[in-house]
Amino acid sequence: MPRILTYNVRRCLGTDKRLSPGRIADVIAAYEPDVVALQELDVGRARTGGVDQAHLIAQALGMQMHFHASLRVLEEEYGNAILTHRPSQLIKSGPLPGPTGRFAPEPRGALWASINFGGTNVQVITTHLGLRQGERLTQADCLLGPQWLGHQACRDPVILLGDFNASPRSRAYQRLTALLRDAQKSAPHQKAKPTFPSRLPVLRIDHVFVSSSVHVTRVESVRTPMARVASDHLPLMVEFQVQPVRVQKLGVEQASE
Repeated sequence: MPRILTYNVRRCLGTDKRLSPGRIADVIAAYEPDVVALQELDVGRARTGGVDQAHLIAQALGMQMHFHASLRVLEEEYGNAILTHRPSQLIKSGPLPGPTGRFAPEPRGALWASINFGGTNVQVITTHLGLRQGERLTQADCLLGPQWLGHQACRDPVILLGDFNASPRSRAYQRLTALLRDAQKSAPHQKAKPTFPSRLPVLRIDHVFVSSSVHVTRVESVRTPMARVASDHLPLMVEFQVQPVRVQKLGVEQASE
């Protein structure tokens, strides 16, 4: 049964202050996911030794990689990635709206790949939303609009996942769940579990949202001893099946509700 995992890796810096892309890869490998969405990756940045963290993790897992840099400063990059060993095609990557100017917060972006699961293409979009409420709402509305979830190519089945910096009580979360289901609430006989901070998780801000044809069979907030120190977030793993598609497209009107 396919598995997809989302993980904010905090530039592979553990809570023990050790920098280790290899440890992040080991945490992921233990769960043998088909697709991995990663946030907060450094590529060619001096602060993390100038390495391409996305490439190193993908190589260790034997996966191909799609990367989007939310932030570029000269040759240094920082952003999100989708890794998979299944046939995949990059559909789109780009920025999300946010404040600009000298004192603007960290820029945000999203990444969309079409991934083939046994003949069915699943549209997988990963993102990392901002820290401010207003910023998150604007970014959520953008994701729900015609550039992303409302795009004519974004047909069910769809999985949207990442670090949304938004609890289930937040307005951004509620707008997203007006269109898609929260995988943690869809899993049978399971209680939703937090993922942040990793040593003593109390917040549920990392999410996997799924469309109608994605049947969630199991969800796990990965709490192994290694996962508790590898990053300040825990990974969230979802096991699923793709059922016959009933809705061919996530419409712009539907996405805007």
